[in-house]
Amino acid sequence: MRVRRDESRRSPAHGALLLAVASLVLAACGSAPASAPDPSASPSVTPSLSVGVTPSASASGDPSASATPIVVDPAHAVDPPGPLTDGLAGADLMVSRAEPFTAEQRQAMAGVAGVVETEELGLASVGIQNRVISVAAVDPASYRRFTPQGSAQLEAVWERVAGGELAVTPALSRQLRRVTDQDGWLRLGNDVTAPDVHIGAVAPQAPRIDAVVNDAWAADLGLPVGNAVLVWTGETAPQEVRPALERLAGADASVQILGPDLDISVQQTAFLTGGSVATGVGSFSYRVLDGGRIAPDPAWVRANIRTERVPILGSVTCHQILFPQLRAALTEVVQRGLADEIHPDEYAGCYYPRFIAGTTQLSLHAFGIALDLNVPGNLRGTRGEINRDVVRIFQKWGFTWGGDWAWTDPMHFEMNAVVQPR
Repeated sequence: MRVRRDESRRSPAHGALLLAVASLVLAACGSAPASAPDPSASPSVTPSLSVGVTPSASASGDPSASATPIVVDPAHAVDPPGPLTDGLAGADLMVSRAEPFTAEQRQAMAGVAGVVETEELGLASVGIQNRVISVAAVDPASYRRFTPQGSAQLEAVWERVAGGELAVTPALSRQLRRVTDQDGWLRLGNDVTAPDVHIGAVAPQAPRIDAVVNDAWAADLGLPVGNAVLVWTGETAPQEVRPALERLAGADASVQILGPDLDISVQQTAFLTGGSVATGVGSFSYRVLDGGRIAPDPAWVRANIRTERVPILGSVTCHQILFPQLRAALTEVVQRGLADEIHPDEYAGCYYPRFIAGTTQLSLHAFGIALDLNVPGNLRGTRGEINRDVVRIFQKWGFTWGGDWAWTDPMHFEMNAVVQPR
Protein backbone atom coordinates (compact mmCIF):
# COMPACT_ATOMS: atom_id res chain seq x y z
CA MET A 1 0.00 0.00 0.00
CA ARG A 2 1.43 3.35 -0.95
CA VAL A 3 2.07 5.83 1.82
CA ARG A 4 0.89 9.17 0.47
CA ARG A 5 1.45 12.61 1.85
CA ASP A 6 -1.58 14.07 3.59
CA GLU A 7 -2.65 17.15 1.62
CA SER A 8 -5.02 18.18 4.43
CA ARG A 9 -2.13 19.11 6.71
CA ARG A 10 -0.56 21.50 4.21
CA SER A 11 -1.88 25.02 4.85
CA PRO A 12 -0.89 27.84 2.44
CA ALA A 13 1.71 29.05 4.96
CA HIS A 14 3.06 25.53 5.32
CA GLY A 15 3.15 25.19 1.55
CA ALA A 16 5.48 28.18 1.37
CA LEU A 17 7.64 26.59 4.04
CA LEU A 18 7.90 23.34 2.12
CA LEU A 19 9.25 25.17 -0.92
CA ALA A 20 12.54 25.31 0.95
CA VAL A 21 13.39 21.74 0.09
CA ALA A 22 16.94 21.70 1.31
CA SER A 23 16.83 24.39 3.91
CA LEU A 24 19.97 23.24 5.65
CA VAL A 25 23.13 22.94 3.56
CA LEU A 26 26.34 21.86 5.27
CA ALA A 27 29.87 21.17 4.17
CA ALA A 28 31.70 18.04 5.25
CA CYS A 29 34.07 18.43 8.19
CA GLY A 30 37.08 16.60 9.47
CA SER A 31 37.16 13.60 11.75
CA ALA A 32 35.02 13.64 14.88
CA PRO A 33 36.61 14.36 18.24
CA ALA A 34 36.46 11.80 21.00
CA SER A 35 35.39 14.34 23.62
CA ALA A 36 32.05 16.10 24.05
CA PRO A 37 31.65 19.20 21.87
CA ASP A 38 31.94 22.60 23.48
CA PRO A 39 28.35 23.94 23.43
CA SER A 40 29.66 27.49 23.32
CA ALA A 41 31.76 26.87 20.24
CA SER A 42 30.44 27.64 16.79
CA PRO A 43 30.27 24.78 14.25
CA SER A 44 33.22 24.69 11.89
CA VAL A 45 30.82 25.44 9.06
CA THR A 46 27.95 27.87 9.00
CA PRO A 47 24.59 26.47 7.92
CA SER A 48 22.52 28.38 5.41
CA LEU A 49 19.10 28.70 6.99
CA SER A 50 15.94 29.75 5.17
CA VAL A 51 12.22 29.55 5.86
CA GLY A 52 12.46 25.78 6.14
CA VAL A 53 13.98 26.12 9.61
CA THR A 54 12.91 28.66 12.23
CA PRO A 55 16.05 30.01 13.94
CA SER A 56 15.84 30.50 17.68
CA ALA A 57 18.24 30.73 20.56
CA SER A 58 18.51 27.57 22.58
CA ALA A 59 20.26 26.30 25.65
CA SER A 60 22.76 24.57 23.40
CA GLY A 61 23.67 27.82 21.67
CA ASP A 62 22.73 26.22 18.32
CA PRO A 63 20.94 28.92 16.28
CA SER A 64 19.52 26.26 13.97
CA ALA A 65 17.48 24.58 16.70
CA SER A 66 13.74 25.29 16.63
CA ALA A 67 11.87 26.34 19.76
CA THR A 68 9.03 24.16 18.49
CA PRO A 69 10.32 21.37 16.24
CA ILE A 70 8.59 21.21 12.86
CA VAL A 71 6.73 17.94 12.30
CA VAL A 72 5.82 17.52 8.64
CA ASP A 73 4.84 13.84 8.91
CA PRO A 74 3.26 13.03 12.31
CA ALA A 75 2.54 9.45 11.20
CA HIS A 76 6.29 8.81 11.02
CA ALA A 77 7.53 11.06 13.82
CA VAL A 78 9.59 10.05 16.85
CA ASP A 79 10.60 12.07 19.89
CA PRO A 80 12.96 14.96 19.00
CA PRO A 81 16.53 14.23 20.09
CA GLY A 82 17.22 17.51 21.90
CA PRO A 83 20.64 19.15 22.14
CA LEU A 84 23.74 17.03 21.62
CA THR A 85 25.45 16.47 24.97
CA ASP A 86 27.44 13.27 24.41
CA GLY A 87 30.82 13.13 22.71
CA LEU A 88 31.08 12.41 19.00
CA ALA A 89 32.04 9.03 17.59
CA GLY A 90 33.73 8.04 14.36
CA ALA A 91 32.45 5.79 11.59
CA ASP A 92 35.44 3.55 10.86
CA LEU A 93 33.74 0.34 9.67
CA MET A 94 30.33 -0.79 8.53
CA VAL A 95 29.11 -4.35 8.99
CA SER A 96 26.09 -5.14 6.83
CA ARG A 97 24.09 -7.88 5.17
CA ALA A 98 20.58 -8.40 3.79
CA GLU A 99 19.14 -10.03 6.92
CA PRO A 100 19.20 -8.43 10.41
CA PHE A 101 21.92 -9.46 12.82
CA THR A 102 20.83 -11.14 16.02
CA ALA A 103 21.03 -9.29 19.32
CA GLU A 104 23.77 -11.71 20.36
CA GLN A 105 25.81 -10.90 17.24
CA ARG A 106 25.47 -7.15 17.77
CA GLN A 107 26.47 -7.50 21.41
CA ALA A 108 29.48 -9.60 20.46
CA MET A 109 30.57 -7.03 17.86
CA ALA A 110 30.40 -4.29 20.48
CA GLY A 111 32.66 -6.37 22.73
CA VAL A 112 35.45 -6.97 20.20
CA ALA A 113 38.83 -5.71 21.38
CA GLY A 114 39.49 -2.32 19.78
CA VAL A 115 35.81 -1.45 19.26
CA VAL A 116 34.90 1.72 21.16
CA GLU A 117 31.27 2.17 20.13
CA THR A 118 28.71 0.72 17.70
CA GLU A 119 25.46 1.99 16.21
CA GLU A 120 22.66 -0.19 14.81
CA LEU A 121 20.99 0.78 11.50
CA GLY A 122 18.46 -0.48 9.02
CA LEU A 123 20.18 -0.21 5.63
CA ALA A 124 18.94 -0.86 2.11
CA SER A 125 19.01 0.54 -1.43
CA VAL A 126 16.23 2.29 -3.31
CA GLY A 127 16.01 3.07 -7.00
CA ILE A 128 15.31 6.67 -7.98
CA GLN A 129 15.12 7.22 -11.74
CA ASN A 130 17.62 4.42 -12.46
CA ARG A 131 20.04 5.58 -9.74
CA VAL A 132 20.29 3.25 -6.72
CA ILE A 133 21.04 5.07 -3.45
CA SER A 134 21.67 3.80 0.07
CA VAL A 135 19.07 4.76 2.69
CA ALA A 136 19.38 4.10 6.43
CA ALA A 137 16.66 4.01 9.09
CA VAL A 138 18.28 5.44 12.22
CA ASP A 139 17.73 6.64 15.75
CA PRO A 140 18.45 10.34 15.15
CA ALA A 141 19.53 10.91 18.77
CA SER A 142 22.36 8.35 18.69
CA TYR A 143 23.21 8.04 14.97
CA ARG A 144 24.00 11.77 14.68
CA ARG A 145 27.14 11.16 16.76
CA PHE A 146 28.58 9.06 13.91
CA THR A 147 28.19 11.86 11.34
CA PRO A 148 30.74 14.62 10.64
CA GLN A 149 30.98 17.26 13.34
CA GLY A 150 29.10 19.99 11.48
CA SER A 151 26.13 17.69 10.94
CA ALA A 152 26.11 16.16 14.39
CA GLN A 153 26.02 19.49 16.20
CA LEU A 154 23.14 21.02 14.24
CA GLU A 155 20.01 20.11 16.13
CA ALA A 156 17.64 21.26 13.38
CA VAL A 157 18.84 18.45 11.08
CA TRP A 158 17.89 15.79 13.60
CA GLU A 159 14.63 17.49 14.57
CA ARG A 160 13.64 17.21 10.92
CA VAL A 161 14.61 13.54 10.76
CA ALA A 162 12.76 12.87 14.02
CA GLY A 163 9.73 14.65 12.53
CA GLY A 164 9.49 12.11 9.72
CA GLU A 165 11.55 13.84 7.04
CA LEU A 166 14.50 12.72 4.96
CA ALA A 167 18.05 14.08 5.36
CA VAL A 168 20.23 13.70 2.26
CA THR A 169 23.90 14.34 1.58
CA PRO A 170 24.93 17.42 -0.43
CA ALA A 171 26.00 15.18 -3.33
CA LEU A 172 22.63 13.43 -3.44
CA SER A 173 20.82 16.75 -3.11
CA ARG A 174 22.48 17.90 -6.32
CA GLN A 175 21.43 14.70 -8.07
CA LEU A 176 17.83 15.07 -6.88
CA ARG A 177 17.25 18.63 -8.03
CA ARG A 178 15.25 17.42 -11.01
CA VAL A 179 13.55 14.54 -9.19
CA THR A 180 11.63 16.05 -6.26
CA ASP A 181 8.31 17.77 -6.78
CA GLN A 182 7.99 21.52 -6.24
CA ASP A 183 7.24 21.09 -2.54
CA GLY A 184 10.23 18.85 -1.87
CA TRP A 185 8.54 15.45 -1.78
CA LEU A 186 10.45 12.49 -3.16
CA ARG A 187 9.15 9.05 -4.11
CA LEU A 188 11.63 6.88 -2.24
CA GLY A 189 11.85 3.92 -4.59
CA ASN A 190 11.22 3.18 -8.26
CA ASP A 191 8.06 1.18 -7.52
CA VAL A 192 4.73 2.90 -8.19
CA THR A 193 3.70 1.92 -4.65
CA ALA A 194 6.81 3.41 -3.02
CA PRO A 195 6.10 6.04 -0.34
CA ASP A 196 6.60 9.78 -0.65
CA VAL A 197 9.03 11.28 1.85
CA HIS A 198 9.72 14.98 2.36
CA ILE A 199 13.31 16.20 2.18
CA GLY A 200 13.89 18.24 5.33
CA ALA A 201 17.66 18.69 5.49
CA VAL A 202 20.85 18.45 3.46
CA ALA A 203 23.79 17.35 5.59
CA PRO A 204 26.81 15.01 5.34
CA GLN A 205 26.17 11.51 6.68
CA ALA A 206 28.31 8.57 7.70
CA PRO A 207 30.29 7.21 4.71
CA ARG A 208 28.39 4.96 2.27
CA ILE A 209 25.03 6.40 3.41
CA ASP A 210 23.24 8.74 0.98
CA ALA A 211 20.13 9.51 3.01
CA VAL A 212 18.55 8.81 6.40
CA VAL A 213 15.05 8.58 7.86
CA ASN A 214 14.07 7.80 11.42
CA ASP A 215 13.33 4.20 12.32
CA ALA A 216 9.55 4.79 12.36
CA TRP A 217 9.81 4.65 8.55
CA ALA A 218 11.43 1.19 8.49
CA ALA A 219 8.27 -0.88 7.99
CA ASP A 220 6.75 1.30 5.23
CA LEU A 221 10.04 1.44 3.35
CA GLY A 222 10.76 -2.26 3.77
CA LEU A 223 14.01 -1.46 5.55
CA PRO A 224 15.33 -4.37 7.63
CA VAL A 225 15.89 -3.30 11.24
CA GLY A 226 19.39 -4.03 12.50
CA ASN A 227 21.03 -5.36 9.32
CA ALA A 228 23.91 -2.89 9.58
CA VAL A 229 26.24 -1.75 12.35
CA LEU A 230 28.56 1.27 12.32
CA VAL A 231 31.76 0.68 14.29
CA TRP A 232 34.13 3.21 15.85
CA THR A 233 37.60 1.89 16.70
CA GLY A 234 39.08 5.03 18.26
CA GLU A 235 42.88 4.79 18.33
CA THR A 236 42.87 1.21 16.99
CA ALA A 237 43.36 0.73 13.25
CA PRO A 238 40.16 -0.61 11.61
CA GLN A 239 42.24 -3.27 9.83
CA GLU A 240 43.11 -4.80 13.20
CA VAL A 241 39.47 -5.10 14.21
CA ARG A 242 38.00 -6.33 10.93
CA PRO A 243 38.94 -10.06 11.14
CA ALA A 244 37.08 -10.53 14.44
CA LEU A 245 34.03 -8.70 13.08
CA GLU A 246 34.08 -10.85 9.95
CA ARG A 247 34.02 -14.03 12.05
CA LEU A 248 31.08 -12.76 14.12
CA ALA A 249 29.08 -11.39 11.18
CA GLY A 250 29.29 -14.53 9.04
CA ALA A 251 30.20 -15.28 5.44
CA ASP A 252 27.15 -13.49 4.01
CA ALA A 253 28.08 -10.13 5.56
CA SER A 254 30.24 -7.27 4.34
CA VAL A 255 32.73 -5.69 6.74
CA GLN A 256 34.10 -2.64 4.98
CA ILE A 257 36.49 0.07 6.08
CA LEU A 258 34.81 3.44 5.66
CA GLY A 259 36.58 6.30 3.97
CA PRO A 260 36.31 8.65 1.01
CA ASP A 261 36.70 5.74 -1.43
CA LEU A 262 34.75 2.49 -1.68
CA ASP A 263 36.52 -0.42 0.03
CA ILE A 264 36.90 -2.74 -2.97
CA SER A 265 38.69 -5.41 -0.95
CA VAL A 266 35.43 -6.81 0.47
CA GLN A 267 32.10 -7.91 -0.90
CA GLN A 268 29.25 -5.41 -0.98
CA THR A 269 25.52 -6.09 -0.58
CA ALA A 270 22.79 -4.82 -2.91
CA PHE A 271 19.48 -5.00 -1.06
CA LEU A 272 16.76 -3.30 -3.09
CA THR A 273 13.66 -2.07 -1.27
CA GLY A 274 10.68 0.14 -2.03
CA GLY A 275 7.79 -2.05 -3.23
CA SER A 276 6.70 -5.30 -4.85
CA VAL A 277 9.27 -5.12 -7.64
CA ALA A 278 12.10 -4.85 -5.12
CA THR A 279 10.69 -7.80 -3.20
CA GLY A 280 10.71 -9.89 -6.35
CA VAL A 281 14.24 -8.91 -7.31
CA GLY A 282 15.85 -10.01 -4.06
CA SER A 283 19.28 -9.08 -2.72
CA PHE A 284 22.74 -10.09 -3.83
CA SER A 285 26.33 -9.64 -2.72
CA TYR A 286 28.95 -8.53 -5.20
CA ARG A 287 32.60 -7.68 -5.57
CA VAL A 288 33.95 -4.61 -7.34
CA LEU A 289 35.98 -5.20 -10.51
CA ASP A 290 38.01 -2.86 -12.69
CA GLY A 291 36.35 -0.38 -15.00
CA GLY A 292 33.25 0.19 -12.87
CA ARG A 293 32.10 -3.41 -13.27
CA ILE A 294 30.79 -5.64 -10.48
CA ALA A 295 30.70 -9.41 -10.04
CA PRO A 296 27.38 -10.41 -8.41
CA ASP A 297 27.12 -13.61 -6.40
CA PRO A 298 26.97 -16.39 -9.01
CA ALA A 299 24.22 -18.15 -7.02
CA TRP A 300 21.98 -15.06 -7.31
CA VAL A 301 22.74 -14.79 -11.02
CA ARG A 302 21.88 -18.47 -11.60
CA ALA A 303 18.63 -18.13 -9.65
CA ASN A 304 17.42 -14.87 -11.18
CA ILE A 305 19.07 -13.86 -14.45
CA ARG A 306 17.72 -15.49 -17.59
CA THR A 307 18.33 -15.28 -21.34
CA GLU A 308 15.06 -15.77 -23.21
CA ARG A 309 13.52 -14.89 -26.55
CA VAL A 310 10.87 -12.19 -26.71
CA PRO A 311 8.94 -10.64 -29.62
CA ILE A 312 10.75 -8.08 -31.79
CA LEU A 313 14.00 -7.98 -29.80
CA GLY A 314 14.84 -11.68 -30.00
CA SER A 315 17.20 -13.01 -27.31
CA VAL A 316 17.59 -10.76 -24.25
CA THR A 317 19.12 -11.19 -20.78
CA CYS A 318 17.15 -9.80 -17.82
CA HIS A 319 15.90 -10.66 -14.34
CA GLN A 320 13.31 -13.42 -14.56
CA ILE A 321 10.66 -11.22 -12.91
CA LEU A 322 10.74 -8.92 -15.95
CA PHE A 323 9.99 -11.42 -18.69
CA PRO A 324 6.22 -11.93 -18.33
CA GLN A 325 5.57 -8.19 -18.52
CA LEU A 326 8.17 -7.49 -21.19
CA ARG A 327 6.77 -10.29 -23.33
CA ALA A 328 3.21 -9.02 -22.81
CA ALA A 329 4.16 -5.44 -23.73
CA LEU A 330 6.02 -6.46 -26.88
CA THR A 331 3.21 -8.82 -27.91
CA GLU A 332 0.74 -5.95 -27.69
CA VAL A 333 3.09 -3.74 -29.70
CA VAL A 334 3.04 -6.36 -32.45
CA GLN A 335 -0.73 -6.83 -32.25
CA ARG A 336 -1.30 -3.11 -32.67
CA GLY A 337 0.88 -2.91 -35.77
CA LEU A 338 3.68 -0.97 -34.06
CA ALA A 339 6.49 -3.53 -34.31
CA ASP A 340 8.45 -1.34 -36.75
CA GLU A 341 8.61 1.39 -34.07
CA ILE A 342 11.08 -0.69 -32.03
CA HIS A 343 14.46 -1.29 -33.69
CA PRO A 344 16.21 -4.48 -32.53
CA ASP A 345 19.58 -3.26 -33.82
CA GLU A 346 19.27 -0.19 -31.54
CA TYR A 347 18.51 -2.16 -28.37
CA ALA A 348 21.22 -1.50 -25.74
CA GLY A 349 20.52 -4.27 -23.28
CA CYS A 350 18.86 -5.02 -19.96
CA TYR A 351 21.16 -6.72 -17.44
CA TYR A 352 24.44 -4.87 -16.95
CA PRO A 353 26.34 -5.62 -13.71
CA ARG A 354 28.18 -2.31 -13.30
CA PHE A 355 28.11 1.07 -11.59
CA ILE A 356 26.74 4.20 -13.21
CA ALA A 357 29.69 5.73 -15.06
CA GLY A 358 31.90 7.82 -12.80
CA THR A 359 30.16 6.75 -9.57
CA THR A 360 29.94 3.86 -7.12
CA GLN A 361 26.14 3.78 -7.44
CA LEU A 362 24.40 0.87 -9.12
CA SER A 363 21.75 1.40 -11.75
CA LEU A 364 18.64 -0.73 -12.05
CA HIS A 365 20.32 -2.41 -15.03
CA ALA A 366 22.56 -4.13 -12.46
CA PHE A 367 19.40 -5.82 -11.11
CA GLY A 368 18.17 -6.70 -14.61
CA ILE A 369 14.88 -4.78 -14.39
CA ALA A 370 15.53 -1.99 -16.92
CA LEU A 371 16.09 -1.91 -20.67
CA ASP A 372 17.13 0.67 -23.28
CA LEU A 373 15.35 0.89 -26.64
CA ASN A 374 16.02 2.85 -29.85
CA VAL A 375 19.14 4.43 -28.39
CA PRO A 376 20.40 6.80 -31.16
CA GLY A 377 17.21 8.86 -31.33
CA ASN A 378 16.49 8.85 -27.61
CA LEU A 379 19.54 10.22 -25.84
CA ARG A 380 19.54 11.70 -22.34
CA GLY A 381 18.21 15.23 -22.05
CA THR A 382 16.18 15.03 -25.26
CA ARG A 383 12.48 14.72 -25.90
CA GLY A 384 13.11 11.45 -27.70
CA GLU A 385 11.74 10.01 -30.91
CA ILE A 386 10.19 6.80 -29.57
CA ASN A 387 6.55 6.30 -30.53
CA ARG A 388 4.32 7.45 -27.68
CA ASP A 389 1.81 4.64 -28.27
CA VAL A 390 4.67 2.22 -27.60
CA VAL A 391 5.43 4.15 -24.41
CA ARG A 392 1.80 3.88 -23.27
CA ILE A 393 1.79 0.13 -23.89
CA PHE A 394 4.89 -0.32 -21.76
CA GLN A 395 3.38 1.83 -19.02
CA LYS A 396 0.24 -0.32 -19.09
CA TRP A 397 2.43 -3.38 -18.48
CA GLY A 398 4.19 -2.04 -15.39
CA PHE A 399 7.08 0.02 -16.78
CA THR A 400 7.98 3.62 -16.13
CA TRP A 401 9.51 5.66 -18.95
CA GLY A 402 12.61 7.80 -18.60
CA GLY A 403 11.17 10.33 -21.02
CA ASP A 404 8.81 11.49 -18.26
CA TRP A 405 11.69 12.43 -15.96
CA ALA A 406 12.75 16.06 -15.53
CA TRP A 407 16.21 15.08 -16.83
CA THR A 408 14.90 12.88 -19.59
CA ASP A 409 16.21 9.45 -20.58
CA PRO A 410 13.74 8.47 -23.32
CA MET A 411 15.52 5.24 -24.29
CA HIS A 412 15.04 3.90 -20.75
CA PHE A 413 12.18 1.74 -19.46
CA GLU A 414 12.26 0.23 -15.97
CA MET A 415 9.88 -2.05 -14.13
CA ASN A 416 7.89 -0.11 -11.51
CA ALA A 417 5.00 -2.50 -10.77
CA VAL A 418 4.24 -6.20 -10.84
CA VAL A 419 1.49 -6.79 -13.40
CA GLN A 420 0.18 -10.29 -13.99
CA PRO A 421 -0.52 -10.94 -17.72
CA ARG A 422 -3.76 -12.84 -18.33
